[in-house]
Amino acid sequence: MFDDFIRFVQELYGTKELIPLHSPRFNGNEKKYLLETIDSTFVSSVGEFVNRFEQQVADYTGSSHAIAVVNGTVALQIALKLSGARYNTEVITQSFTFVATSNAIRHCGAVPVFVDVNRSTMGLSPKSLEEFLEGQCELRDDGTCWNRLSNRQVVSCLPVHTFGFPAQLNEIKKICDHYNIVMIEDAAESLGSFYGKKHTGVIGKLAALSFNGNKIITTGGGGMILTNDNKLAKQARHITTTAKKPHKWEFNHDEVAYNYRLPNLNAALGVAQMESLLEYIKNKREVAHQYQAWGARNNMNFIQEPANTKANYWLNVVIMQDKRHRDQILEATNNRNIMTRPAWVPMHKLSINQDCQCSDMRNTEWLYDRVVNVPSSVNL
Repeated sequence: MFDDFIRFVQELYGTKELIPLHSPRFNGNEKKYLLETIDSTFVSSVGEFVNRFEQQVADYTGSSHAIAVVNGTVALQIALKLSGARYNTEVITQSFTFVATSNAIRHCGAVPVFVDVNRSTMGLSPKSLEEFLEGQCELRDDGTCWNRLSNRQVVSCLPVHTFGFPAQLNEIKKICDHYNIVMIEDAAESLGSFYGKKHTGVIGKLAALSFNGNKIITTGGGGMILTNDNKLAKQARHITTTAKKPHKWEFNHDEVAYNYRLPNLNAALGVAQMESLLEYIKNKREVAHQYQAWGARNNMNFIQEPANTKANYWLNVVIMQDKRHRDQILEATNNRNIMTRPAWVPMHKLSINQDCQCSDMRNTEWLYDRVVNVPSSVNL
């Protein structure tokens, strides 16, 4: 039934062997920089490559500050903590996301509240957000936003740039500002994606990037906190390095904190990967356009970047007619060495989140029944 599509993907990647969903590419200075790091003996959380990597990401994204950490989940956790997420507060996010989004909220002691997404962006729906805030929440005299049903303060809103496609940031931020809620961007999948002329991750108060092995660039494992706020950047750097007070030799710590600093060894990979980023994005967009052109000729609907955005096309997305067709293409492709995957089980469906409030999820569930991710590796 899907033989033509299977042949197309095999021709696109030039093989009938296993075609991964998204595998890393190491065709630059990765080995050179790794050897330099080993020779220096600075393989842990101190070394020149950590600083270089942070500066590269800051320069590319246009963020005033970039703080490197060990993975994207802890980048989200620290961003949320700095936004005010703490025990018995609430963070509004989308259900259509990877579990790390809601886990990071839980790690802060906060409770996720799930709202719906838009079908076109697959990101948090401004309409669903506004309906929840208008219907369930109130602004109190001190300017804080509270959920009338749970009697918990709503401190943050966490839209996700799903599969690298930017969410509707201006509309979401306007609503958040009205309710005095901090907007944080889950940009784990969107390095290289732009909303208007701004890189994703610099419109919210804080943002988190991921450099996991399946992302557009990788450090093996790693993440980054972005912010334009000098005070928050200083706090982020302090609490991710055990809150150690600066001193030549004394170990004195002024709060309970975390050992989350990215090792120099991982950062060396990141520096080399950043040198190839523009080439990777150009190639991935070419791959996406080939999928879209083939889909237009063969009646398959591939998601395209929304207006006023530029997507990195981290993972290409085809929308099937229904769940039955979704499952058929998943079985056919995976049986023929082509790695395809459905979207994640929505967060509001997981047993671990059954205590969470959620809005009407018609778009989330519609997408879950139809989304298939197809091989999207850099093809160089």
